[in-house]
Amino acid sequence: MSIPENINVILATDCGSTTTKAILIEKVGDEFRLRVRGEAPTTVEAPFEDVTRGVINAIEEVEELSGRQILKNSDIQTPSDGMNGVDIYISTSSAGGGLQMMVSGVVKTMTAESAERAALGAGSIVMDVIASNDGRLPHERIERIRHLRPDMILLSGGIDGGTVKHVVELAELIEAAKPQPRLGSGYKLPVIYAGNKEARDKIRERLEDVTDLQVVDNLRPTLEEENLAPAREKIHDLFMEHVMAQAPGYKKLMHLTDAPIMPTPGAVGLLIQAIAEDEEIDVVGVDIGGATTDVFSVFEETFNRTVSANLGMSYSVANVLAESGLENILRWVPFEIDNADLRNRIVNKMIRPTTIPQTLTELKIEQAIAREALRLAFEQHKSFATSLKGVQRARDISDTFDQSMAGETLVNLESLDLIVGSGGVLSHAPRRQQAMLMMIDAFLPEGITELAVDSIFMMPQLGVLSTLHRQAATQVFEKDCLIRLGTCIAPFGSMRKPKEALKIDLELSSGESISETLPYGDLITYPLTFEGTATGEITPLNGLDLGKGKNSPIKVELRGGIVGLTFDARGRRPFGLPDDESERLSKLLHWYESMNIYPDEE
Repeated sequence: MSIPENINVILATDCGSTTTKAILIEKVGDEFRLRVRGEAPTTVEAPFEDVTRGVINAIEEVEELSGRQILKNSDIQTPSDGMNGVDIYISTSSAGGGLQMMVSGVVKTMTAESAERAALGAGSIVMDVIASNDGRLPHERIERIRHLRPDMILLSGGIDGGTVKHVVELAELIEAAKPQPRLGSGYKLPVIYAGNKEARDKIRERLEDVTDLQVVDNLRPTLEEENLAPAREKIHDLFMEHVMAQAPGYKKLMHLTDAPIMPTPGAVGLLIQAIAEDEEIDVVGVDIGGATTDVFSVFEETFNRTVSANLGMSYSVANVLAESGLENILRWVPFEIDNADLRNRIVNKMIRPTTIPQTLTELKIEQAIAREALRLAFEQHKSFATSLKGVQRARDISDTFDQSMAGETLVNLESLDLIVGSGGVLSHAPRRQQAMLMMIDAFLPEGITELAVDSIFMMPQLGVLSTLHRQAATQVFEKDCLIRLGTCIAPFGSMRKPKEALKIDLELSSGESISETLPYGDLITYPLTFEGTATGEITPLNGLDLGKGKNSPIKVELRGGIVGLTFDARGRRPFGLPDDESERLSKLLHWYESMNIYPDEE
């Protein structure tokens, strides 16, 4: 695949489970901008069983809207002649269930967890984690491998020079299971070995004949080091060579594209990493779907991704109810509602997953559920995105008061700079204020944090584009994909009795000023566009902290957005809503009114 040096017109598609989205990017002057977007049903399932049918339908819509002829005899014209054709065509895919993997390692919280991180970072869904100490009997693990039929297995275990016996035992389980791939019947299941290099010969003896064994560098060569890149690259290669090649129509699609097709979540992860690297910031990204919720993060230059497979807004909505409990959803509903009525509404949504809210009441309930789905997914992410476990630290007298330990979460809300939300309930919220408050309530950012949403879910296409043309991906992301909502300023700490919480003295670039003292428990928004700035000083009061110490003022230069600046003095660590029902409703209504979340009447 050769990439032309002079790229001016880019076509990108994302083949999702339900719809295939196509975008056309053109260079206008010195900038790359989104020109048009097309969409068509994905056709990977029967009766079509050819993913390119949906791709061509989506491209035809792009042709119609842009007036540019791209297709010629069902092929894509490259390069562009200025008026017709495109310079490059790229694609991502999560159709047919995406990339489904099993991973295994000797110790569940060490090599198995590193293997899980490698697989998730490559964009896969991890169906199960098998470890020598997972508490299951050998026959149960063998049965599990046979039953799940993953697209590939990542086998790890042992640091270099460490245990051989246990990792060979894991290989024996795979050998005994004789796993069959989910797609296609004429090829062997790919198994990537990324464990102790001393065990490679014995692993080959066990697995070379029954699987398509690939050996890469150990992903945990020492206790103190994690080396995930070789395993992730091999996963991407095998995804193209084996999984995609077996899916209906993908051989044809691979022929059309100018770069390898990438799993959709893997491409989103690449874009999140690119944002963090370019702006030198800590970022959290979330994509809340109907069945699953993906959370991505970059803290201390370390990327992590988790998939909460049972948390979503339609097919998995009943799981949100089961995991959070009715009372946690109810606490966000700003009106009185019978418990049975709320439960029935949630179950009805699960039975009819493709319905969308028809009334303001239904919208408020959906957004209450979304807060809990996001909160639970973020809690799971925090428990997974940790520093390496099992690392032995030499502690001296200077570490006496250092409480940090191996295995602690990397997610630090104080250092978090940006939250990017995606998924229907956030991107398509009728008012942007609703998306902003849902994310604030779910993630409870501390200190100063900017928030944004992905307007039309272009992040997968831009993620794969970032590997070929970083400038084009970044420009389109900033100008056409990302909608900056604004900045949240939230001191942490709590008070037993309400007192003054935040003193605000800011000069806006418009010439106006904000000079106010906010009481504890209050929430207020000031309009400020993204192009505008607010400079000055903010002082947390009565024991609260904005990251510089209790009651310490901070000098700030803040950016706005569609919503503006939101000052959240509701407290953190812990954050809580009043137990008294009438007080809780009064608080919710006050916050929603102050941010103009919902219209006055239905």
